[in-house]
Amino acid sequence: MLFGPHETNLARRRAIADRHVAYYARRAAGGAGVVVTETASVHDSDHPYERAPLAADCPDGWAAVARACRPHGTLVLAGLGHAGGQGSSAHGQRALWAPSRVPDVASREVPTAMEPPEIDALVAGFAAAARLAADAGLDGVEVDAGQHALLRQFLSGLTNHRTDEHADGLPLLRRVLDAARSALGPDRVLGLRLCCDELAPWAGITPATAAGVIAAVADRIDYVVPVRGSALSTGATRPDLHTPPGFNRGLCAGGPVPVVLQGSVVDPAMAQAALDGGGYDLVEMTRAQIAEPDLVAHVRAGTPERIRPCTLSNQRSTVRDPRNPVVSDEAEPGAGHETLDPPLAGRDPVSRDVLVVGGGPAGLEAARVLALRGHRVRLVERAPVLGGALRWAAAVHGRERMGLLVPWWERELARLGVDVVTGVEVAVGDLGADTVLATGGRDGPVGYPADGPVIPAAAFLAGAPLPPGPVVVRDPVGDAVGVGIAEGLALAGRAVALVTPDPVAGTGLARTGDLAPANARLERAGVARERLSLLRAVRDGHAVLEHVWTGARRTVACAVVVDCGHRLPDDALARARPDLPRAGDCVAPRTVSEAVLEGRRAALRLVGAEGCSRTSARARATEPRC
Repeated sequence: MLFGPHETNLARRRAIADRHVAYYARRAAGGAGVVVTETASVHDSDHPYERAPLAADCPDGWAAVARACRPHGTLVLAGLGHAGGQGSSAHGQRALWAPSRVPDVASREVPTAMEPPEIDALVAGFAAAARLAADAGLDGVEVDAGQHALLRQFLSGLTNHRTDEHADGLPLLRRVLDAARSALGPDRVLGLRLCCDELAPWAGITPATAAGVIAAVADRIDYVVPVRGSALSTGATRPDLHTPPGFNRGLCAGGPVPVVLQGSVVDPAMAQAALDGGGYDLVEMTRAQIAEPDLVAHVRAGTPERIRPCTLSNQRSTVRDPRNPVVSDEAEPGAGHETLDPPLAGRDPVSRDVLVVGGGPAGLEAARVLALRGHRVRLVERAPVLGGALRWAAAVHGRERMGLLVPWWERELARLGVDVVTGVEVAVGDLGADTVLATGGRDGPVGYPADGPVIPAAAFLAGAPLPPGPVVVRDPVGDAVGVGIAEGLALAGRAVALVTPDPVAGTGLARTGDLAPANARLERAGVARERLSLLRAVRDGHAVLEHVWTGARRTVACAVVVDCGHRLPDDALARARPDLPRAGDCVAPRTVSEAVLEGRRAALRLVGAEGCSRTSARARATEPRC
């Protein structure tokens, strides 16, 4: 089981930090066999994102990671690479290095074509970084020739237009691997992360050409991780939940060197099948182990049902983002915050009878945490089933995996002895001092006149029928809901117009890597995207739209509106009892990750436990943390 290299934003400046150490050690304690640390730049010409590690600054951090993981029997390898033309000049204020002057498709920046001195410096950088990793006590290194990698750019006809001896990128890859092996010595591991499909067969790397590369370097490496994707498909390496798990099965399997299966592998049964007869020797389950650090431990213990599901939503695990968020998981907000968050389990000195009102993500997590700490918990949900808004999220077209979290919480609450009551409304008089409020949200005002039906997104996702005729989906939020509803309706044969005030549909999906794929899906489904538009009225079978810049108005056919606007807190109980902790949508419209985190915080605050604030040092001194 391999925990692969990925961006974390845990670095202190450009060094592997204490937060890295705790993050990797937690996965090692849970059973990860191999940990590959976040890819470090081998040369200071490369600074691809603000907190990207630099190998020259990492030895102390690497050594600390090795010491922390060694007691668990985990091998620790340093990820080494150079982003080349897919990097950023914003931090280093230097021209990007690349094989040829091909503008990056995202930044449009034109790099400088590397000359022999730069190529020699690149090779020397890999050698020096590998030597530093060995001297730090690591078990080896993994060289990155994957999606965000200069070595991939040399191997690809998309980015390598040279006519000199480097027109073929294979000799450079061999030089790099030879230099790394010489620095490591014969007894340490040398792995290769290799793009084996750029999804651009007209000029890019294909599985067939990649197989030739693997055969040519097999005598130099100890394993290879075949991945896919290029600058043209940045979401392809770790795509979101629209791509089925295990999508790389068959990619360069059974080669002349041990092969690692990578590609949204989140199911232990799938991992075992790949090892048993799928042509693979190791399995990478990175996001699965972010979501559930004890994944391997649960499999070994015969309790796989306790593994927290990985939704693959990328809501918190994709962090290559100008906001610099710390890596985490929507249902395990402790991921990435191990130095701040003590273990949740551990009995409190006094056991209390606690009431949790609301069975959405916030209430479910609050009940779980309180039961873990030894309290007697009763959870009351007014709906006939648990899940709250999470069930609606799972009803959005293409996002069914979100629903996997609800049965997991149900199993955990049953295991912990939580008394769950559904179909019951709680009154103010039922609230005692030991109560957590997680009462969810309610539909907000429409804000425009309509003489036809307007159905809130929550009602539609709960099963409300739509009358026949063209549908207008109003999406002022720009997240997955409006896009998914529009796509699903169009695929069902309805005429759909998606109305958004933004210049592109689903702007928030840029954070999860789904922005371009989502717009491609909308195009294929035939959704009319009414961009830079506000819905001002619905009358006489038409929706009146107003351009956000010019104010010009136009109409589109409309038999019914599905309104995906912001919801409001259902805070009647909270206003009656402002002294009680609350969490989730009854505070403000929340994502799953925000609701779960607030559920933990509310539970720990109620019982005065340590844990929960991740703001300033002053706040940490006065607020319980989680």
